[in-house]
Amino acid sequence: MTGNTSTEKIDSLLRGQKEFFATGATRDIAFRKKQLRRFAEALDAYEDRITAALWADLHKSYEEAYLTEIALVRGEIRNHLRHVGRWARRERKPTPITMFPSSSYIIKEPLGTTLIVSPWNYPVQLLLNPLVGAISAGCTAILKPSPYVPEVSAAIADMVAEFFDEKYIAVVQGNREVNGYLFKQRFDLIFFTGSPALARKLMADAAENLVPLVLELGGKSPCIISRDADIALAAKRVAWGKTLNSGQTCIAPDYILIHEDVRDEFVREFGKALKELHGEDIHDSAHYVRMVNDRAWERVNGYMENGEILYGGRSIREERFIEPTLLGSVAPDSPVMTEEVFGPVFPVVTLKGENFLEQAAAFVNGREKPLAFYWFGKESEGWDIISRTSSGGGCINDTIMHIVNDKIPFGGVGNSGMGHYHDRLSFEAFTHRRSIVVNPTFIDLPFRYMPYKFFALAKKLM
Repeated sequence: MTGNTSTEKIDSLLRGQKEFFATGATRDIAFRKKQLRRFAEALDAYEDRITAALWADLHKSYEEAYLTEIALVRGEIRNHLRHVGRWARRERKPTPITMFPSSSYIIKEPLGTTLIVSPWNYPVQLLLNPLVGAISAGCTAILKPSPYVPEVSAAIADMVAEFFDEKYIAVVQGNREVNGYLFKQRFDLIFFTGSPALARKLMADAAENLVPLVLELGGKSPCIISRDADIALAAKRVAWGKTLNSGQTCIAPDYILIHEDVRDEFVREFGKALKELHGEDIHDSAHYVRMVNDRAWERVNGYMENGEILYGGRSIREERFIEPTLLGSVAPDSPVMTEEVFGPVFPVVTLKGENFLEQAAAFVNGREKPLAFYWFGKESEGWDIISRTSSGGGCINDTIMHIVNDKIPFGGVGNSGMGHYHDRLSFEAFTHRRSIVVNPTFIDLPFRYMPYKFFALAKKLM
């Protein structure tokens, strides 16, 4: 188990990182690239321990751990190594004639000393992917992993301590009391991934010091299945997206809106898809993750009382196992429809009539803006309903995959977050774009000076 880092140690780390940042060492592009390469070496050295820790904490298979955690961080490191020199380069911008002979520039400077806080569900990629952006932007970073995955948190702490000086990158451990203390400190940026409830507390604390935030949250991401969808394919892709990490994914499809004409067919195909993905008994699958702790099991298992079980329903408390479960006849104001499920229980809401798309859009718009949005059906109708709704991201005829492409932004909107990252946006999240105007001294035009003798001419030029 990992204990709470003391407030004295946190103060010392923060002070040391601020002093190190003030030396200017992290601003050098060669330094940043060296640290990114060292980061890649650290991942190689600790891959076996990290994947073993993910199995111990979450029952996450090596394959899933590599694909959803390690590979994404490695890809981000490679991308930043290739491009950070260009991203950090000074940009020349157009200057209006009224400012002649000035020239205008944007320089990219690191924000400074940052805090990165991650949740337990993807405890490697959600902590280390933002760190790539912090390193490439030239910041220092204090990392705060989740206490709910102690083996992973300990492995990451040891990796960071071995490969980086704590005055540059450090790990602190602990519960929400530690979070509360960290949130009150004067960081130059806090990058937080977690629940909207904790984000509200963070925003209130950070406001005292006007600390800027990137918030990657969650919400109830809808999965809409029209009468015209390829039901077998939709069931397979939905089953994969919902059972990935056992539904403990911030962008997992949270509830289904489906046309009543195809609901029963979808239920049948969902069951077939699960057997194809995980074998005859998903309990015995090496690729099916367990609930992170007893409290999570109790919460998610309790949702089964909110409706009629259409498929699944089996659970084993001692193993923190919950079978993928489809629930019908759910009330719109029931807990399973008002709280983010974050597990393999899947409420199904049926809609009927010819105005399915309008009903679905109205249902989604009647709730907080979700982190993800999934549509199965005609592509043209998918673009139509996307234009009527809002979400952090999403897919047409798929789930989850928008997070895989690091060339497009990942982030929330409204209740599901603020700010984006991945690719260049990870660099920019930790960067201040500073505007600079350069005015030569060989000439000094009189237009701007009092008493504005040439105002009439200047007015024509504006």
